[in-house]
Amino acid sequence: MQPLRLLPEYREYIWGGKRLRPTHPIQTAEAWVVYEKNKILEGPYQGQTLSQASDALKVDLLGRRVMERTGLRFPLLIKLLDCAEWLSLQVHPDDQQAQRLEGGGFFGKTEAWHILDAKEGAQLIGGVREGIEAEELRQAIRDGSVIDLVQFIHVVKGDTILMLPGTLHAIGPGLLLYEVQQTSDITYRVYDWKRPQTPERRLQIEESLVVADPRKVSKATALPEVKDGTHSMLCQSDYFQLHYLISRHRPAQLDTGGESFHALTGIQGQGVVVLNEQVYPLNLYESLIIPACCGAYEVTAKNDDFRVLLAHG
Repeated sequence: MQPLRLLPEYREYIWGGKRLRPTHPIQTAEAWVVYEKNKILEGPYQGQTLSQASDALKVDLLGRRVMERTGLRFPLLIKLLDCAEWLSLQVHPDDQQAQRLEGGGFFGKTEAWHILDAKEGAQLIGGVREGIEAEELRQAIRDGSVIDLVQFIHVVKGDTILMLPGTLHAIGPGLLLYEVQQTSDITYRVYDWKRPQTPERRLQIEESLVVADPRKVSKATALPEVKDGTHSMLCQSDYFQLHYLISRHRPAQLDTGGESFHALTGIQGQGVVVLNEQVYPLNLYESLIIPACCGAYEVTAKNDDFRVLLAHG
């Protein structure tokens, strides 16, 4: 078994920037770098999707723990977002709400953000201010004044934010970030900065009234100290863990333990993954999936200060 290298999919939304594809003529908002419909670029499963590989490899790819939780469906979606303008104010359901509102087979969306770059003064929204009651929030969602109740959070490069279902949130301009979430694209727009609604970009007020919870708030956590050749956990939820890894002069030793795949995304420098004496490059904003059955492997810098985000189920 070898790592799975994935072909990113790009999304071009009105709030996107130029950092993900600098030479592309159209602004790019998102790169979906680990996604069940991503095509595999090389190896025995070349041309197949990550979902098809999950169906074929089962526990060998996904791992025992993942199979027990979510079966054969690949459980995570990882994106890179380049935000030149405010995203809409949104809220996501939990698993139970997703099934009630959307039907059987849908997952909710717990997600986490790691700030890759931030212009001075950059902000995001993570919940509402303290003391806001549920009925006050519902009324503000109905009449369009909800932006007056939200909590703005200043963030810098290296911060991590865990965003639980029910939390009103939005990402502000000047931010480049990594997002890991459950495999779900259920998003209820609450407010969109006076932009005109279209069939593709409308508000979901009734769903938002069901899901938005004034008790759910988020905070930014600063990057912990991470020594050369080691990794440190940034956040965890019931659905994923996110780790930060550094390799300068020492390789980082890792092991899937058969419990879960490892999703690696390069966020600085260049490096390689060494597995069964084979070497696999990992460059900036590239992703590799290490199947759960692979066990021990190492990540090491090629010629620079190499930094990687590692997510697993």
